[in-house]
This record gives sequence, C-alpha cells and structure tokens, in this order.
Amino acid sequence: MCIVYLIAFLFSLTAEQCFSKLIEDSSQSFMERMSTGKTSFVYFGNHVNPTIKLFMEQLEMSADALEDYGISVVKVNCSKDAIANYCTEEKLMTKAYLFRGSEVLRNFDIDTVFDVNAIVSHVLFSVLFNEVRYVHTPAELLRVETAAKQNSDIVVGHIPVLGLPEHRALMEAAFVYGTKYQFVQTTGSLVLKHMGVVDSSSSQARLWFLHCKGVSRQSDPCPSTPMTKPLNTINIHTFLQLMEAPLVTEAMLDPSEVDVVHMHLGVPVLYLFSQPQTQHLDQATAQTLALQLRGEVGVVLIHRNSPNVKTPLKYNAAYRLPQEDVKYFTLNSGEEVVKLFKEELLQEHKLEDEEEDEEHWSDPDILDDEVSESVYRDRDLMLDLESVVELTSDTFQTTVTQNGITVVLFYFKWDAVCMAFIQSYTEVADALEGVNGVQLAAVNCGEWTDICSDQNVTSFPTVLIYRPMSAAQLYRGMLGTKSLHRFILLSLVSSPTHLSSSAEVKSFLEGDVYSKHVYLTPVRVLGLFSSTHDKGVTSFEEAGRLLRGETILGLFAHKEAEQWVEGLSVNLPALLVSHGPGVPYEVYSLPSSSPTDHVALIQRVELDHFPELTVENLPWYLELGKPLLLLFIGKEDSTESTKALAEIKQPLSSGQLDSFLPCWIHLGRTPVGRSILDKYLGFVPPLPALVMSRLKTGGEVFLFPPERPLMAKNVLQWIHDVENRQEQPAGLIPDGKWGPPVPFFDFLAIMDQEAPTYAAQRGPKTKTGGREDHREQKHVTPNQRQTSHTSQNPQAPRQHSEL
Repeated sequence: MCIVYLIAFLFSLTAEQCFSKLIEDSSQSFMERMSTGKTSFVYFGNHVNPTIKLFMEQLEMSADALEDYGISVVKVNCSKDAIANYCTEEKLMTKAYLFRGSEVLRNFDIDTVFDVNAIVSHVLFSVLFNEVRYVHTPAELLRVETAAKQNSDIVVGHIPVLGLPEHRALMEAAFVYGTKYQFVQTTGSLVLKHMGVVDSSSSQARLWFLHCKGVSRQSDPCPSTPMTKPLNTINIHTFLQLMEAPLVTEAMLDPSEVDVVHMHLGVPVLYLFSQPQTQHLDQATAQTLALQLRGEVGVVLIHRNSPNVKTPLKYNAAYRLPQEDVKYFTLNSGEEVVKLFKEELLQEHKLEDEEEDEEHWSDPDILDDEVSESVYRDRDLMLDLESVVELTSDTFQTTVTQNGITVVLFYFKWDAVCMAFIQSYTEVADALEGVNGVQLAAVNCGEWTDICSDQNVTSFPTVLIYRPMSAAQLYRGMLGTKSLHRFILLSLVSSPTHLSSSAEVKSFLEGDVYSKHVYLTPVRVLGLFSSTHDKGVTSFEEAGRLLRGETILGLFAHKEAEQWVEGLSVNLPALLVSHGPGVPYEVYSLPSSSPTDHVALIQRVELDHFPELTVENLPWYLELGKPLLLLFIGKEDSTESTKALAEIKQPLSSGQLDSFLPCWIHLGRTPVGRSILDKYLGFVPPLPALVMSRLKTGGEVFLFPPERPLMAKNVLQWIHDVENRQEQPAGLIPDGKWGPPVPFFDFLAIMDQEAPTYAAQRGPKTKTGGREDHREQKHVTPNQRQTSHTSQNPQAPRQHSEL
C-alpha cells in the first residue's frame, strides 16, 4: 500500500504540473484576450517572494475552480512583457484585476484575495453583481421582497466575513441557481435581528429561504425558512432541494414502503396516519406541522383507507431518521411532535453529525474506509465533466435511444465510492470522445430519483448499457478506467458474430477479423452447430447477448462445422476456444441447456490454464476454488523467468497439475505481488519464487526451496512432499478479516452498562446460544472495488482476502 500511495502522490504532482489551468500570457496574447469579451482574472507581477509564492499557489488552485464558471485565470510576467497601465511600480505585485473583455470590472488587493476560497468568492460576487443583491438594512431587504412577490423566491445569506468558505459556497450556489432564485447577501447585524436571530453578534454564517413566489398580496410578508445546518455547498444544495419538495406528500402505503426525496437527502421523515372520516382535519394538521418543521423534517400523510396500509390502528404517527428503521408512536398534539423533533431527535442527530465529522474528518489518516479517505483528500479537485452528459427526466429517454450505445452511470454525490469512480468514468468518456455511436452519460440519483426508480437501480454506483430496442445491460466489471474502457469497446463488437464459411471462421480465429480486435482480448470462443435449425442456436445467441462486452463470440451454424471437430472425441454442438495464433485450439462439448448455463460454461473455458494473475482477473480464477501454485517473477524476459515458466508448463500439459491452479505474477506489472510475498513469508525471497497456498487446509504457505533447481521433476516431487506433510510451511496466510484501523463502538456493551444484561437478553442468538455479531468489516482499496453485482460466489471475497 505504501508503494501505491507513493505512486499516487507522484502522479498527483505530475498531474498538477502537466494539467495546471493557470495561463501565462505574453503582451500579444493578453491583447488578444481583451478582444474576446470573455471574463478573466489577471495578476501582473515580475518576481516572486515568499508571500507572493503562497498567493501564486492559491491562484493556480483557483484556476481549476473558476474554469467551471467560464472564467480564465491568467498571470503576466511584467519582467518579460511590460503592459501599460498595469505593470507600473505602484500597482505591481499588489493588485489583481477582473476583466470582462477589455473592461475592468474590479481590482483587488492580493491581501483581499488571500486564498482559493477568497478568490472564487470575490470573483463570482463581482461577476454576479447585478444578480446578487447586497443589502445593509431591513428596509433594503423588504424592497427586494416586494419586487420578488409572485415572481421568484429569495435566498438570503448572511456572511460575517467575506472570502471564507461560506462566502464561496453562497456565491457558487448563486451562480448555479441564480436564474431560479433571487440571491441576497448581507453582512450587517440589523438584517440578522430582522430575521429573528436573537444573538446578532454571532459570527456564524446563516441562510434563509423566503417563499415570495406564492405571495399574491403586496401587504403579506414572505414566509421564511432558516437553514439550520452549516453553510457549505452540499448543505445549500440539499436545503434548496428540500424547498422544492412538496410540503406534504400523500401516500397509501406503509411508512417503510414510502419513498420520498427527504430520505435520499438524509433528512428525517414524519408519517401521519389519516382516517377517512377526519381526512380534511388530518390534511390541515399535516400542513401545519410541515410548515413548522420545513427544511428539517419531511411530512408524509398516509391514508388508512388503502388496503396496502397494515400499520396497527393504535399508532397514528411514525418517524424515520436517516439510515434507521421506522419507529411508531401515538400522537396526542401537534406541539408534542414539534417538541419531539426540535428538542430531542434533531438535536441528537445534529450532535451525532458533529461527532461523526470530528471523528472521521478531523484526521483523515484514521478514516475507516480508504475510498472515503481518498475522496476527502481530493475534495478540492474540480472534475471536468464536459464529456459526460448529465441526464434529467426530460432527456433520459431520448438520449438512451438515439445512440448505438449509451453508457449511463447512476450515482449519489455524497457516496465516496461514487465520487471515486466518477474520476475513472470521465477518463473513459474522454478516451471515447469521437467514437461513433457511443455516448457516456450520468444520472444523479439524489436529484432524479424517478429515473433511478424506473430503471430499478438499487446499488450505487451502477453502470447500465443501453441499446435501441434492447434491454439494459448491467456492467459487472471492476470500477476502473481500463476495465470499463475495454468493456465498452468490446460492446461495439457483434455478439455473437455470425460466420457463414470455414474461411470466415479462419479469419475470426486468427486472421483479419481476429487482428481487428486483438488489442482487446486474444481469446475467441466459437459455437459450432450443424445448422441454423439446431435448437441450441437460439440459446447460444442469447448467451452471446448476455456476454456482450465481456468476450468475443462467434457462431458457425453450417454443415462444414463438422470439419472443425473431426478427429476429436467431441460431437456437435461444440465450443471451440482459441487463445491466439499458434496456440492449439481447445474443443468442448456444448450440451443443450439454458442461456445462463452457456454463459457459465463459456466464462469457465475461456480462462487461461496458466494465467498471469492481475487485480482484474483474480476473482474469476479464485472462483475455481483450487489451491494456488504461484510463480513470482521479476522480469518476464530474463533467462531465469523464462526457464521457470517453461518448467511449470511441462507438467501442466500432461494434466499432473489439474488439482491446482498454476499461475504467475509479474511484480513489474502487478507491484502488489511483492506485498503478497511479504505477507505470505515475512520476507521477499530471490526471484523467481514458487509458492503453494493451501487455501483449503487452514492458511499454510509453502515455499519451493530456493537452493533447489526450479525444474519440472523437482516441482512435482516438492508437491508430493507437501501433500504427504513432509514439507514444513514457510508461512501462514494472515487473518482474512480486513478491519478498519480504529475499533468499532460496541453499542451492545454500552447498552449493558446502562442496563445490565438488557442487550444480552435481546440480542440475536447463535446456534450455540451466544450473541451473534452481525458487524461486517470491509477494507478495500479503490482499485479493488467492484459493484455489488459482481460476485455471485459467496466464497470469492473470503478467498480474495486470503490471497
């Protein structure tokens, strides 16, 4: 892992150097920029001192952030190009300028734009000067409200200190939502008092939503809803989504079956049950409570006259906290519910969030999950999503039907794995830009829940491949750039490819057709049938559709197919497998069965008999459940490595190693192999090194004696000695549990402290009578993550950890 992190760190340094968005202008390019009419933030300087160096680092970071808003960040070296009016002594090195074309919108002292947050917030506020109103007094705010009534709602932000992250978050929200809402910024304490804040001296940034659009009479005030969470980009976005959500959602299902946007936004939900005879009163009560709890709690009114509602009549209310089950109770008054949430549940939830933030984010080095940690570390990096189409309810159907292949990523912005995968997804989109008939798109399931529900997406991230007139295909591979890119390119190949002559079969296996796609995979699988009327042809064609993107399949249904199995102990129908030119074909009987059985058979026979193990193919080979005979090599072209590979192949061809999985790892291409050796043995022996991992006998590891020549007969004798317990293990496989670096809270023990034996009496019992521990520990590196659909073998994760 140290090697992985070092490589990632060096790559990040290289990436910053190679992909910096900070532009350096000459006098000529600066004048050309002035004529474009575009917005640019320009700094003029001639040398760098320690203070300026810090500013330049922040300026470079702001270039990435401001690019998303169409604003270029530029530096001009005045020692090379002295530009009149700007490269003057009194202004040089202390000023930065915001241009729109040749017009100076504003200039800033560099002490004002001291870091990336200050730069972005001040620049966006200047660009949005006519859109974002700045008010000092309640009277000015009331005038804005009067103009907004019946037209738009208002977002009011109180920013005590300009240039801080809260200011940036407000300005970025104004840039995104400015056409939908009227944004207002204030720094004065008078406006705070007007909005009902008792302690107007507080330095906390605040936000309110004024519901002015629905106010018809000028004499009526605009109702306001405060945002109770800290002012940051995610919370503002969530808050505005809540303001757009229905005040009360009506349903005819049990609470556990109701899906509302509040659940996806991490907001508690209150469920009220309505009786037919009191329906109007119940609706009024729900509206009243929803207004009092708006922005903090979602309200759902459930009609009991539906047969789908099976909640006992003794309950008339329920609530559900984020990531918890529904809890039922009896409601006596509306004040009781408001008190329950305001004084108990929301306060507890707020404290839990604060404690969680403090525990998990204050020190990223001890985060439970490496993916979450990597996303947190890269939280300031701005992703370029230009090559990925963001789909909405209006554009989804048209987009997935107008291309030959449409690849759609379904994700949540607050999920660490999703955010880690988006980087790889955009890299694939960039690599495929210009490929005809292929479009990469994405759906944010936090915003477009209806799309994700309609497509039956229940795990995230999920990638589906759409083709016109075909069912969507689930991508089951690794969540990485290389695997997804290869899958999409393979999806462009017909599956199966229909062949009509022996000449076409020859071309498919090792000729022109083969060469066209050899860079994707050297393996070809050919289904041989005596005629197109064979009842197995339809099943094989369906298997081809299921395997599209994973392998290259051919179909030869012709009387000449008999020639390809002539002299072999196999009758038609049959599978012919080619691992590349010069490698003897393998032929297998193809019994008449279902498409899924054909898929399983094809996936098994296309596996190499002596594979090079990689992170990508490891799960497929571990599913075979055989003991591993692992050869570790350093350089594939060295004399020792070539000889070692040849010696292992000798008994392999005679079937003497059929009970094992002979395989090899190239430490140059798969550096983690060195860590595996170190874990197995406690040291790294001289290479090449042969290791046997007895997965079925308790974690013992055996090392072929380095002093003995690595020859086929010696290897067979060594295996015989190991099987007869005449060899001592060289090491043990570490415990397969990949636990987090910090311990879990033992909540049952905490309950027992409060009420002795309470948790023990109520905990689920194992067969031996003890309390069962259901806690699951997961510790997976970003490159090892797969979707929850990938592994259908329950033993695969255990075997993966043991390796």
